[in-house]
Amino acid sequence: MTRELPSLLKRAATPLDQPRAIGGAFVSSKCGAAGSAIDGLRQSGALKLLFPRSRRAVEAVLINTAGGITGGDRFDIQAHAGAGSQLTLTTQAAERAYGAQIGQTGKIRARLRADKDSTLRWLPQETILYQDAALCRRLRADLAPSARFLMVEPVLFGRRAMGEDPTRLQFIDRIDVRRDGKPLYRDGTNLIGNAATLLDRPAIGGGARAMASLLWCAPEAGGKLDVVRNIIGKSGGASMLCADVMVARLLAEDGFMLRRSLLPLLDLLTETSLPQSWRL
Repeated sequence: MTRELPSLLKRAATPLDQPRAIGGAFVSSKCGAAGSAIDGLRQSGALKLLFPRSRRAVEAVLINTAGGITGGDRFDIQAHAGAGSQLTLTTQAAERAYGAQIGQTGKIRARLRADKDSTLRWLPQETILYQDAALCRRLRADLAPSARFLMVEPVLFGRRAMGEDPTRLQFIDRIDVRRDGKPLYRDGTNLIGNAATLLDRPAIGGGARAMASLLWCAPEAGGKLDVVRNIIGKSGGASMLCADVMVARLLAEDGFMLRRSLLPLLDLLTETSLPQSWRL
């Protein structure tokens, strides 16, 4: 993986595509005598990284200094866990996708890589989609055969406690995870139009306004399946793609109820090393 920020951050914007915010961040970890340490770091524009002290891993907290995402914004994130190291990425707080002008879309691209015997955790807090939000996300992870990987992507469709129930949204999400160069997990979401009506359909959300997608690649994943299912309960499900790859989906009526299941689940899968920002 190159340490140069991608050309997306350098290209000229068209009049309709004029960005409010551009940000880029790259971090890599390495394994040394004292444990995991930062190997490479680069940050640009509205994306910043903070590093709380941790003895077990490099923990990077992403901060969007623009205060949210709207049409025309561009954010690019790269992370690389070097051989034998541990790297965790999270966010300072929930990300907010605000209303966008017609024809403009906010874009987030994340590219992750985990080398031999490394542990990589992608643990952003919730993304909140407000009325008229237009957001396109892309996440790709490339894993070595012996790498461990944990990913969660929670999304809230408005804030139900505030009476928000978006009826106009454009949310396009793509996740592509590969192991040893071969496709391991692919997921896609296209939610365009009246989100409230779509999410009320039994086959889509059954009335939910919060959801989370989770992927866990670890040798012990199969042995934790029953415990994970008990935590999730009837509001979602979990299954094994193969002997060491678990996938799960959680649904909830709002963000508060989602966290009631998600926090104990992440505590289990991170062995109680969930980033402190999740508890603030």
